[in-house]
Amino acid sequence: MELYTIHTGNFKLDGGAMFGVVPKSLWYKLNPCDDNNMCTWAMRCLLVQEGKRLILIDNGIGDKQDDKFFNHYYLHGDDSLDKSLAKHGFTKDDITDVFLTHLHFDHCGGSIKWNKDRTGYEPAFKNATYWSTPAHWEWATNPNPREKASFLKENILPIKESGQLKMVEGDGSIQLPFSVLYTLGHTESMMHPVIKYKGRSIIYCADLFPSRWHIAMPYIMAYDVRPLESMKDKEKLFAQYGSDSTVLFFEHDPGAECGTLQKTDRGGIALKEVFPLSEV
Repeated sequence: MELYTIHTGNFKLDGGAMFGVVPKSLWYKLNPCDDNNMCTWAMRCLLVQEGKRLILIDNGIGDKQDDKFFNHYYLHGDDSLDKSLAKHGFTKDDITDVFLTHLHFDHCGGSIKWNKDRTGYEPAFKNATYWSTPAHWEWATNPNPREKASFLKENILPIKESGQLKMVEGDGSIQLPFSVLYTLGHTESMMHPVIKYKGRSIIYCADLFPSRWHIAMPYIMAYDVRPLESMKDKEKLFAQYGSDSTVLFFEHDPGAECGTLQKTDRGGIALKEVFPLSEV
């Protein structure tokens, strides 16, 4: 098995929304904001090569929305999905599977593109199977008012219409070369691949730990639909994987790809170190 970090670009989100109830006087020291209170975040994906399968976990925000939409999120940087795939010798047509942790636009927007005539949409990965899970698919296609703006139908419905959609069953280990954890706090049934790699467990954090700073228990995004469940999700993961042999892969951290955990003197869990995926 080989793993590759895929950078799809940076965007900005409101710092208060990203850090929830934590006061700005604390989070500003971690990720300073601009005059509009906006902080830079990555959209970092993971490519898993196992035998003949090439599995892309999440795919960023895409490029099919209009300028009004993108102006809300201040896309910046030189990275793109295509450029990052090419860096490792791949194209979108090489992808055999697209695994979607959840269907918020910054995680699945690259799934779908305009067709040649810009009269409709088609899968950006024409040779891939797209993976979701039944509970989350139902949640995203019949969205609640709080999340509706994050579930864009043009990112989601064409996947099923293409016939390329399949659903993960159970822990996913029969269908995929990794197992899957489910969490409920950020959104319904968000999936986290747990990949056995070089004798370690690599957990794709998605939006449970969008950055290294969200490891601390009070640091829960205001975007989470069930913040108390997010705390339980963290506790469960710490109980099962709270050792330095576990590697967390951060999707949104602007400066850290991976991190490990350690127990504190008070019995809690804290960040031990950060490093690039290449050092695993």
